[in-house]
Amino acid sequence: MSQPTTNKPALGASSAAYGITRVREPLSWRAEWRRQLGRRRTLVAFGLLAALPIILVIAFAFGDDDGNQRGGATTRIFDLAQSGAANFSLVVVFLASELLLVLVAALFCGDAVPSEASWASLRYLLIAPVRRSRLLTSKAVVGIGSTALATVLLPAWALVVGGVAYGWGPLTNPLGENLTWGQFLPRLALACAYIFVTLLPIAAIAFWLGTRSDAPLAAVGGAVLISILANILDQLDALDPYRNALPGHYNRAWQDALAIEPQWMDMIHGTLWSLVWAVAFTMLAYRRFRRVDILS
Repeated sequence: MSQPTTNKPALGASSAAYGITRVREPLSWRAEWRRQLGRRRTLVAFGLLAALPIILVIAFAFGDDDGNQRGGATTRIFDLAQSGAANFSLVVVFLASELLLVLVAALFCGDAVPSEASWASLRYLLIAPVRRSRLLTSKAVVGIGSTALATVLLPAWALVVGGVAYGWGPLTNPLGENLTWGQFLPRLALACAYIFVTLLPIAAIAFWLGTRSDAPLAAVGGAVLISILANILDQLDALDPYRNALPGHYNRAWQDALAIEPQWMDMIHGTLWSLVWAVAFTMLAYRRFRRVDILS
């Protein structure tokens, strides 16, 4: 009985000649963005952001004027929301930055890795082959990019809705002082950029939790709970001055950029602390993902 022969490629022969196709880019950026923007939770998140200004217009239309008799700077800002597009967009950004944008950042970054694990496709991506660092970087960039896109689109859409509903009046603060559109738009862009930076710690925490769990809800919910806990601790005067380092302590400093005479010190401190937390938890995520056994 003759021995079976094995056809081995000659040394230096092309793999294409033997029907072997080498995948040059198994996880392209375009494919990752297409998957991100086509997912239902992404569409729902952007839908909620788009609905917020419209809901506020409806609420103001059916509301009463009792709030005009109440005191407080925040109340006066809400009273001015119907004075024009600039004030309306500022109110929308104020409301969304308190919780909605935090949820969006946690969702986009915390769901990135666990979703692949829940679909049982994570290990197949690594077999493709895709380096773990390359896979994690693509997830992080797309998640952070989606958060940045949401942070930009929300005020832009609020300006359009506010302009249609209330006209294109300039920004008016509770003291009756005005900012022209030439002054307001660059400062609004700077404020939104700062809000995006303050979202990075929550995004990084959610991303790190996503490398430790196969459940997307655990990563997203865990990051939101940490954000709530940090906000609670930030209210304790006994923690001075250490609470200044908590993520979220300087979250409202973006309002200083829209003052008649802007103050920048709190924004600088908030930017530095946000970057420290974001870099630390991102490094923890890479460290975890490189060492963990991928079973799903």
